[in-house]
Amino acid sequence: MTSTPAAGSLAHGLSEPSRWVRRWAHLIAPGGTVLDVASGAGRHTRWLAGQGHPVTALDRDAAALATLHDVAGVATLKCDLEGAPWPLAPDAHFAAVVVTNYLHRPLMPRLIEALAPGGVLIYETFAQGNETVGKPSNPAFLLAPGELLAVCTPALRVIAYQDGFLSQPREAYIQRICAVREKTTSVPPERAGNVPEHQVLPVTRYDLTG
Repeated sequence: MTSTPAAGSLAHGLSEPSRWVRRWAHLIAPGGTVLDVASGAGRHTRWLAGQGHPVTALDRDAAALATLHDVAGVATLKCDLEGAPWPLAPDAHFAAVVVTNYLHRPLMPRLIEALAPGGVLIYETFAQGNETVGKPSNPAFLLAPGELLAVCTPALRVIAYQDGFLSQPREAYIQRICAVREKTTSVPPERAGNVPEHQVLPVTRYDLTG
């Protein structure tokens, strides 16, 4: 298991969408479909649907997904993202894939392949160093330095990437990326998720709050 526990969420108890998601959502094609992975109760699903995007929300928590059933433009799918096959058809592609506070490394090639040409990956989750300030602290749930960047290249064109420390909404070490699958680029799945060995390295404190 390499998923980030919900109880350790950077936004646990908060309903506002991530600033990172809001910052880069303008890159999603107008009216483009969005895949919200490990959506929970759907703080991003709701916000993106409100921006005019049809959203498919994936999560294993049926009760959380049930809160989205009356939201216009939202489709929900209860699924085990870690112990079962990928729940979507191979030809299911999206204008954007959004993931926050969740890490299951074997899924990365699938997430990249789910992007349509021109599609945007907006990803934010915990990184090494977080064990010094709170949960999650299990190394399996924490990205190694530069790991998210390595996963996305060369399959995607990186628009923005940050790896460092956040003081708000609570202290946390995070990595986050916005990357685009260029329309002229086709990358085989076996290359898309080629990640180097994860190492625990000394953490430099770069404050990303500002």
